[in-house]
Amino acid sequence: MTIFHFIKKECFHILRDKRTLLILFGMPVIMIVLFGYAIRNDLGSSKLVIVDNAHDTYSQQLTDRLDASKYFEVSYQLNTIEQIDQVFRKEKASIALVIPSQFGHTLMHAGSAQLLLIADGSDPNTATSRIQYAQAIIQSCQQDMQVAGPQGLHIHTDIRMLYNPELKSVYGFIPGLMALILMLISAMMTAITITKEKETGTMELLLVSPLKPVLIITGKIVPYILLSFINALLILGFGHFLFDVPILGNTALLLLESIIFILTALSLGILISTLTSSQQTAMMISLGGLLMPTVLLSGFIFPLSSMPWPLRWIANLIPAKWFILILKDIMLKGSGWRQVWEETLILLVMTTLFTGLSIQKFKIRLDK
Repeated sequence: MTIFHFIKKECFHILRDKRTLLILFGMPVIMIVLFGYAIRNDLGSSKLVIVDNAHDTYSQQLTDRLDASKYFEVSYQLNTIEQIDQVFRKEKASIALVIPSQFGHTLMHAGSAQLLLIADGSDPNTATSRIQYAQAIIQSCQQDMQVAGPQGLHIHTDIRMLYNPELKSVYGFIPGLMALILMLISAMMTAITITKEKETGTMELLLVSPLKPVLIITGKIVPYILLSFINALLILGFGHFLFDVPILGNTALLLLESIIFILTALSLGILISTLTSSQQTAMMISLGGLLMPTVLLSGFIFPLSSMPWPLRWIANLIPAKWFILILKDIMLKGSGWRQVWEETLILLVMTTLFTGLSIQKFKIRLDK
C-alpha cells in the first residue's frame, strides 16, 4: 500500500462517517450564522411608547420621525405617564417619549422646550443604546424644524431609567448568570451521570427492574433538584448581599420559579441522556446544544431585538430566555404572579414535553 492509497482510504472513511461530516461542515456554518447575526452591539427595532400631551404639529413631527426610523416602532399612544410602567412590565415596550403640553408653542416662542425619555433599565447596555439613538433622531428633527422655522431652537431631553436608575451592569448579569449556571449544572450533569450508568451497564439493570420509567426518572432527578436549589440560593445570596442586586418582588415566588426552571433543565438533561450512549457525546451535545444557545439566544448578553426573526423565533425555544425574563421581572421590577404567569406556563410545558419524551425513550428501550 502506497501513501496515496492510504490517504484515499482515510478520505473515504471520513466521508462515510456522517457525524464527522456534520462536525467538519455543519458546525462552521452554524457558528458563522449564529455569531454573524447574534453577536451585534447595534440596536434593532424597539417598541416605543408615546405620551403626547401637546397634540400639535411639532409633537406629531417628532412621533412620525421616530416611527419612520428603523430603530423604533411606535406601539402605543398613552394618555398618562403612569401607564408607562404597566406597558414596560408586560414587555410591550422598552422606551417611552413624554411630550409636555404646549410643546410646539414653547419651542417656537421661547426657543427651547423639554422632552422626557424613559427607558427600561433592566438591561442597562441596551437601554443606553436606545436612549442614544432616540436623542440622535430628536436632534435631527430639531435641525429640520430650524430650517423651516426660526433659528436657535433647542430641544432639551431629560433621561429617566426605570428599575435600574444607576445603570448597574450587575443587575443584568446576575439573572443571566443564574440561568446559565443552573442550566449547565442541572442539564449537563444529569445527562453525563445517567449516560455514565448506561456505559457501565447499571442503567440496563434499572430498566428491567419492577420500577416504572417515571419512578426511575423521579429517583434520578430528586438529588439534583436539591443540589441545584442550593446553588440557586447561593447565587441569589451572593447577588443580593455582595453586589446589592435588589429583590423587589415576592421571594417565595422567586424560589418557586427557580425550582420550575431547575425541573426544566433536569428534564432536558434526562432527554439528552436517552439520546446518547457515551459520556463524551452527552457532554458535546450539552455544551453545543445548551451553552451556546443559552449565551447567544437568551438575551443574557446580546439583545434579541437586534437579531433577525428566525433567530428570535429559535430563541423562544430556549428555556433560559423565559427564566431570565422572570428573574428580571421579580427581582428588578417587583412583579408578581400576574406578570410572569405566561413565562412560567411556557417553562411548565417544556418540562412536561421533555419528561414525556424521556419516558417514551425509556419505554422503547424496555420494549427492545
